[in-house]
Amino acid sequence: MMNLQETALQLNDILRGKSISEKLSHLVERFPGKVIFTTSFGYEDQVVTDILFRNDMPVRVVTLDTGRMFEETYKVFRSTIEKYNKTIHVYFPPSDKVEKLMTEKGPFSFYESVENRKECCFIRKVVPLQRALEGNQIWITGLRADQSVNRSSLHEFEWDEANQIVKYNPLIDWSLEQVKEYVKENHVPYNILHDKGFVSIGCEPCTRAIKPGEDFRAGRWWWEQNTGKECGLHEK
Repeated sequence: MMNLQETALQLNDILRGKSISEKLSHLVERFPGKVIFTTSFGYEDQVVTDILFRNDMPVRVVTLDTGRMFEETYKVFRSTIEKYNKTIHVYFPPSDKVEKLMTEKGPFSFYESVENRKECCFIRKVVPLQRALEGNQIWITGLRADQSVNRSSLHEFEWDEANQIVKYNPLIDWSLEQVKEYVKENHVPYNILHDKGFVSIGCEPCTRAIKPGEDFRAGRWWWEQNTGKECGLHEK
């Protein structure tokens, strides 16, 4: 019997040339009740959400609420469930770990060192993600290849060793312009921060708008000088 790691390679071959909807249909039929999509309500995730909800795909849609999100993010969350009348499941970080972190290091420890920042990301993002992914076999993301150096070599279907799951990146070859055009043409709710120069939107204290010519990820953890910045959700 083929294991999941081999399945990731196989899916790249057998689904080549198919539309996103056709690929999703194949996945939910082959892995019933084992397909999950995580959204942070950015441009790309809203495209995937629209495809899933419009086609009534039996995929569990979840979001990780870190407790440090922008008000605008909650507004697009609300407008999304109102538009599609679908459920988006919310996962929070473990309260005891957040309480310990805040008590011992204060509310802005992530500015002090990369280690502190990664600790905060791990508690607020990675831990709830692991809980959300548990029991699933396919993890759908909104990743695109041109978002960062780390993501430029990704394939449409990848084996995620850390989470022991097949990762499906349906928009991997899309450009930002294609994403924007889809959102506009299909009247998809989107975060208004995108209109203010925010291309990647995460936690409020750790995200800023980018300037013309800056790297796509420059607005995330902007005090760190590294173009390959990740929070730990999508480490290769």
